Amino acid sequence: MATTESEGEEEGKLVGNQHLVVDSDLQEMAKRAAWSVSSCKPGNGVLALRDDNLDTYWQSDGAQPHLVNIQFQKKVKLHLLVLHVDFKLDESYTPSKLSIRSGDGFHNLKEIKSVELVKPVGWFYISLSGSDPRETFINTFMLQLAVLSNHLNGGDTHVRQIKVYGPRLNLIPHQPFQFTSKEFIAYSIVR
Repeated sequence: MATTESEGEEEGKLVGNQHLVVDSDLQEMAKRAAWSVSSCKPGNGVLALRDDNLDTYWQSDGAQPHLVNIQFQKKVKLHLLVLHVDFKLDESYTPSKLSIRSGDGFHNLKEIKSVELVKPVGWFYISLSGSDPRETFINTFMLQLAVLSNHLNGGDTHVRQIKVYGPRLNLIPHQPFQFTSKEFIAYSIVR
């Protein structure tokens, strides 16, 4: 089980990044996916989760776990899941335990990461790579974020934004091969 790291810690509170910063060799994969949630209050569904507005949020409306499902038509490489949560604004609606699952569909999802957040505020980066340093991404048709519990034993949850990133392919124009690591790209020019 992994606990998220933060840039700063103040009186036992984890503080996420206030600004979303992602490497230029990654691209957002959200537009390639079909998004769904297990439940939501009217007006607080997937659109609020994906609108790039930190004042809006997805609010679940049902029993835990609360699920965000991200499904792709073809297998994709994913490297990073980034979410914005705010304990100061949302208190008992703030997620505290998360499970990240991957698979071909609902029938074979397996947990790949378990994350605990302690009074989180800001953007939190969850690497989807494996424990082996050579595994820099996962290949999957589906990613699922499961909110297992909230702070202060809250029932419903608020997540303000979710982004999913994969490697940017074809970093070199007209390159016949699709290298996904900086090491290979450095030696990709044939003379």
